[in-house]
Parts: sequence; structure tokens; C-alpha cells
Amino acid sequence: MSQESIEAAQNAINAAQAAVDAATQAAQLAQIAVAEQASVAVDVVQEVAVATSGNSILEAAYIVAAVLFVLALAALSKQETAQRGIYVGILGMVVAVVATLFSSDVTNIGYIIAAMLAGGAFGVRWANKIGMTEMPEMVAILNSFGGLAAVLIGYNSYIEHGITDPVMLSIHLTLIFLGVFIGIVTFVGSLIAWGKLNGRVKSSALMLPHRHKMNLAALLVTVYLMFSFVGAGFEGDTAALVIMSIIAIAFGAHLVLSIGGADMPVVVSMLNSYSGWAGAATGLILGNDLLIVTGALVGSSGAILSYVMCKAMNRSFISVIAGGFGNKVVVPTGDEEQGVHVETSAAEVAEMLMSSKRVIITPGYGMAVAQAQYPVFAITKKLRDAGIDVRFGIHPVAGRLPGHMNVLLAEAKVPYDIVLEMDEINKDFNDTDTVLVIGANDTVNPAAKEENSPISGMPVLEVWNAKNVVVFKRSMATGYAGVQNPLFFKENTTMLFGDAKESVEEIFKAM
Repeated sequence: MSQESIEAAQNAINAAQAAVDAATQAAQLAQIAVAEQASVAVDVVQEVAVATSGNSILEAAYIVAAVLFVLALAALSKQETAQRGIYVGILGMVVAVVATLFSSDVTNIGYIIAAMLAGGAFGVRWANKIGMTEMPEMVAILNSFGGLAAVLIGYNSYIEHGITDPVMLSIHLTLIFLGVFIGIVTFVGSLIAWGKLNGRVKSSALMLPHRHKMNLAALLVTVYLMFSFVGAGFEGDTAALVIMSIIAIAFGAHLVLSIGGADMPVVVSMLNSYSGWAGAATGLILGNDLLIVTGALVGSSGAILSYVMCKAMNRSFISVIAGGFGNKVVVPTGDEEQGVHVETSAAEVAEMLMSSKRVIITPGYGMAVAQAQYPVFAITKKLRDAGIDVRFGIHPVAGRLPGHMNVLLAEAKVPYDIVLEMDEINKDFNDTDTVLVIGANDTVNPAAKEENSPISGMPVLEVWNAKNVVVFKRSMATGYAGVQNPLFFKENTTMLFGDAKESVEEIFKAM
């Protein structure tokens, strides 16, 4: 290399270094300026946003947030991508909140931020205290918050709206009426569902005479009140709104009280859908495009999930909305036994497992209560290391919330590829040596195959077709549906009584 080339390269390096130094000094000065003029900078940003069509910027941010919400829902549909979906949803919400706060229409931002901080602190503290077994009731109570928000916004929009056009006023009042009605039904119904799930409200169905006629009468009166409320126009008809609210309280309570405890997973999903539609109505009232989109997403996804679950439970989707579905037959007490059960021990179960070639584990709510998913994975790993085929069979409504068991197993690092849905695994029970039923009851109940059973027609995991069935239970008590389980008395079934976690740990030690 020539001397001239070396000198040219050295000069270029020196120039680059000088540029870097200058950029560093400029960045430091800018940082100081921002720190000193933070409040001024925020005002400038807001003024620029307004001057450069701030509404367009806000709408663009809302579109980005809406797309992120859709991507989050898509990712949540699979176990492998569910965690990513949560983060994408969080990002979408951050974009939505920040864009809204910087909107020119927002005032009293200090109060808003204070409320956000208080709510966030409460939410974080509450979420850290809630265990996985309490997640279904937490979802129910969160649904109620969404309904209550729709009610408060509806009443506020009725008191202060500033609309002078008669046509727009009619549309506005219609949306207020519908939003308040759906919101109250969601709020009260979710509270009842929360009470049923945590045992504060009796789980059995409330069987009032002519209950469906009562529901229909309530809806007809509500429709009449809506026409009266909207027809009043500028004069207003506060009495109609108040009377409708009282009817909605009774309607929402009766709607959920008339549904039995075994069907609560579907009810929670449907109430989630109601909260979404209430949110969409609120978005129309406020003229907030993103709230309309997210409300529609929540409402439609909740309705689709409810439909899928109804198919899994052989229930009518329309009757879910009406309330009291699946209650044509009087539910027995379930106290009567239908035979003699046979008890077993952990050592015997361990020997049975080690001599098996194919094993299927069907978990239920009892596994969640006992937090037995970790020792269950331990025996799964040990069996697989010994060359034994081990898989999991998951009922669509196992636990008290869709996906409850999948989350627990994923938490314990159970491989996704051995966790199968009911439709995928039911045909394989005939070729299975041993089935472990850990904390499940109604989802493995052969009474669903009987015509006169309260759970007749409900698809179940046909575990009784296996060579051996071991049921883990604390006692011979019935499941959440209150129906006795003939599985316990079959010749190929043995009962292992005790805490599920302790029983599995004893099996692991004996293997």
C-alpha cells in the first residue's frame, strides 16, 4: 500500500472521529434541553399533532393498535405462540392508551393518570395473589368491571351530550339504552357467576316456574321502554332508563342463577362476549373507533368460543343466551352409589404404570386445586424415559375455564405435542393400558351416554374403554354437576384416595 493511501485512510479516520465527538456533544446538549423543558416539549408535541391533523395521527395509532389486537388473538389460539400473543396485546394497549392521552380532546390528564396508576397498582397486587385455580372467577369479576364501565358511561352520556340534531339524538339515545342494558346484565350476571365459581352462591340451577316466559316478558317490556326512551327525544325519559336498569338487574341475575354449575365455563365465556358488545356500544356513544373495534373483537371471539364450547357439551347456543339451558331434567342429589368401588395404593399404581406400554392422563379441576401438575410431569418424564408412550387427554371444558388444563401443563413444561384434545384422543382409549384420571369427574362420566341423565349428550373422555383406569379423588363426592359417576364402580376402575399431589409424589417414589 502506498504512503498516500495510508495518509488518506488516516485522514478519513480522524474526520469520522471528529464527527462522532460532535454528535455526542449534540446529543448531550439535547438531553439537557429536554430535561429542562420537558413540560414545554409535551405542549409542543400536542400543538404539532393538532396542527398536522392530529385526528389523523390518532386514527393511525388506533389502526396500529387494532391490528396488534387481531395479531394477539391469532397468537393466543395456539399454545406455542400464546405468550407472544399476550405481549403483542400489551403493546397494542400501550399504543392505544398513549395515543388517547395525547389526543387534543383529552382534558384533566392528571386525574386520568392518577386513576390509571391506582387501578394498575390494584390490578398487579390482585393478580399476584390469585392462584391458577381462582383464575375462572377472576375472569368473571373482570367481565363485571367492563359491564359497569359501560353503564356509568351510558348514564353520563345521557346527562351530558350536547346533541342538537333530532336524528343523531335518536341514534345516541338508542346506543345509550342498549349499552346500559347489556352493561347491567353483564355486571350482575358476572357477579353471580363469580359467586358460583368461588362457592359463595349455590352452584345448582334456580328452577323457577315459567322462568323462560319471565325472561321473555322482561325483554318485551325492555323493548317497549326503549321506544319510549328514544321517542321522548329532547324532553328525556329518565324513568324509562331507570326502570329498564331495574329490570336488567333482575334479568341478569336470573339468567345466570338458572344455569347449573357444570355449565359455568360456557356462561363465563358468554358474559365475556356481552362485555365486548357493551364496550362496542360505548365506543359508538363516545365516537371512539378503537373502542368499537376492540369491543367487537371481544364480543365476537367470546361468542365464537361459547359456540365451540356448546358444541363440545352438546348444548344449544341459542339457549345459552336465553339462560337455563340443559335443565330439562331434574338433577338428582348424586348421593346414591351405584355399586362397590375398589381402592388401590400408590405402589400398585406405580407397578401398573411401569408394566404398561401406553398411558393416557386426563387432568381436571382437582389437579389444579392440588397443584399436582409438577409431580405429574415428573412421572410423565420417567415413564417416557422408560420407553412408555404417555399422552394427555384434555376435555374442552376441563377445569372451570377453557384452556385451564393446558395452561397448567404448559406451566409444568409438559411438551405441547403430547397434549391432545378430546376429539383427537378418544379413539385411542381402546388401545390404552392405563388411564390416570387426576381430579376430573364430570368430563369422564359415562352417565353422559344415558338418555335420562342431567348431562345426557355431553361429549366426554371415554376413559372406561381402557384396560385399567385409576381415579384420583379425595372422596366419593360428585362432581360440579352434582351427578354420580358410574365410572367409579366399573370392574376396570380403581380409586386412589387422597390429595392428588401427594398421591402422585408417592407413585413417583415407588416407580
